[in-house]
Amino acid sequence: MNLTSKREVLKKLYYPLGETLARTGLPPNFITLLSLFLGSISAYFYFHQKVLTGAVLLALSGLFDLLDGVVARTTRKTSKFGAVFDWIADKWTDGFVLGAIGFAYASPFVAITTIMVSMLHSFIKPVAYAEIGYTERKKGKIIDPLEGVGFFGRPETHITIILFSILERTPFPLGLSFGIKLVALLTLLSLLMRVFYLYKKYGREYE
Repeated sequence: MNLTSKREVLKKLYYPLGETLARTGLPPNFITLLSLFLGSISAYFYFHQKVLTGAVLLALSGLFDLLDGVVARTTRKTSKFGAVFDWIADKWTDGFVLGAIGFAYASPFVAITTIMVSMLHSFIKPVAYAEIGYTERKKGKIIDPLEGVGFFGRPETHITIILFSILERTPFPLGLSFGIKLVALLTLLSLLMRVFYLYKKYGREYE
């Protein structure tokens, strides 16, 4: 799927909302903080098995995560701290939400595994930036080939969680117990694709 690689196309859907939000004068970092707060509260509700409330809050958290960057660029308030803070907020939210669902609907092992593969899937990119040396930027974003490698990242994770949250409240036999395991499996496969890509491209380069 890899919705992240379709960012430029998807921007047409949410960019107007971000430009409207920019007119309110809210600082981009405040919007990032709001995304983090909503994600944290989402995890709380998921842990207490209030899945529909958790799903709505997770969706709002993801929306504000998209909009903070739009506001920053529209108001020309992009900053290196903002870019770092955005990463921290994303991983904070993902760790708590995946952990809460894993513990509440599966097992501690599933929770730990899902958090681990999710974090590795994301952090393989900055590690590659540092070790391989990707530096070229476009509109503040580092351009790297890993953007198009893999098929199951953060957007797909959130969509899957929200979908199975809805199914959790229906007679459908598969709910979040299955959904969180599916997230772990698909994220792991996507991570392995990135590792194999890096090995194929750089595995025979020696210092």
